[in-house]
Amino acid sequence: MTETPKKKKGIFQKTSMVMGVLSELIALGCLVMTYLKSETLGMEDVITASFMASTFFFFMCGIVMIIVGRADLPDLSMASLRDEK
Repeated sequence: MTETPKKKKGIFQKTSMVMGVLSELIALGCLVMTYLKSETLGMEDVITASFMASTFFFFMCGIVMIIVGRADLPDLSMASLRDEK
């Protein structure tokens, strides 16, 4: 069985990787703000809860975007199929 050749990372995968790293940095910023606001307002305040939710959201989005950006997608174009023959 022949293995399909891997294609180079496209613009969308590169953008996904950059946005994933950016999301992780935003999550880190939200985590710092969660700590600072919990010290002044307490954990029961709405602002602290919104920073905690934002931390979780950006962290999970970052993980998904990084996985999409690092995926090795096969080249399924017709040109690559013709070149194999």
